[in-house]
Amino acid sequence: MKYLQLIRKNITRKKIRMLLTLGSFAVALFLFGLLVTLNDAFYAGVEMAGADRLITKNKAAVGMLLPYSYKEKILKMLGVKAVTPSSWFGGIYQDPKNFFVQFALEDEHFRDIYSEYIIPQDQWQDYLKDRQGCIVGQALIERFGWKLGDRIPLKGTIHPGTWEFNIRAIYKNSLQADDTSAMFFHYKYLSEKGVFRGKRVLWFMIKVDEPENASRVAKAIDERFANSSDETITETEQFVQTELVTWMGNIKLILMTVGAIVFFTLLLVTGSTMAMTIRERTGEIGVLKTLGFSDLLVLALVLSESLAYALSGGGLGLALANSIPWAVILPRACCGCFTYRREI
Repeated sequence: MKYLQLIRKNITRKKIRMLLTLGSFAVALFLFGLLVTLNDAFYAGVEMAGADRLITKNKAAVGMLLPYSYKEKILKMLGVKAVTPSSWFGGIYQDPKNFFVQFALEDEHFRDIYSEYIIPQDQWQDYLKDRQGCIVGQALIERFGWKLGDRIPLKGTIHPGTWEFNIRAIYKNSLQADDTSAMFFHYKYLSEKGVFRGKRVLWFMIKVDEPENASRVAKAIDERFANSSDETITETEQFVQTELVTWMGNIKLILMTVGAIVFFTLLLVTGSTMAMTIRERTGEIGVLKTLGFSDLLVLALVLSESLAYALSGGGLGLALANSIPWAVILPRACCGCFTYRREI
């Protein structure tokens, strides 16, 4: 502790250099924190996806429809707990930057499939009574300042026109408190507008009784409809989310490469600064040696200065990265937009 005053004096003697060095650490660690957040956000959908949920699509292409009659056939299979037809909507609220996930689902098995979602019973009943009703997550309520009863217009991208929805229920997530940024509405609202030709659906969301049965059930579904006019491919929700991320490239490798470059640059800046500092203090170091300071102690003092720079500047950078909410929102929006384009 008796050397802290000496370390402080050495650091603050060149104030401009001190500020530039602290700034270098702050910027580097800010970028690192941002990259880590981006990586987590890209894979957040994978981590939050239910291991006991399956998605059955048309084997020929994602955008091709399946017969609605498949629903009852799937529901009768061993290990299947709930089934609902589903459709990605991809609407725009006011501005394309205001992206959020929107799904059309049937009401019958909604709460069985998404059992982790908490919806007050009175709000659920209000939702069932309103064909234009929708269920939105708490995160969307806070993001846009919405409230129960608000009427939300969405401009259709996949399904042209302006679609209006009434907020009848707000859900929270008992497993992932921050995973409340989606909107759900009545599947019949789409079908009654003639979106789907006859009794056809885009895909089926399926809930199995146990996660370990997911692979067996998926195989059984695809075998059931093999060699039919509408063959299926059934995958776990986790696999689908992983596939969406991989379509955008090796995100983790890209982020790690950028992070490595940032740290290498920081190492060069820090090494150059400390080398300059030592050269300027050659005489002072000689005096310290004359006073009895050992080589190890002098080295420890120099390294302590570097550590002080790292902790102060790095802490500031990480705090700034942690304080920016769009660091989480941006990648999810990009991932969702890519999903929409892929499905077209």
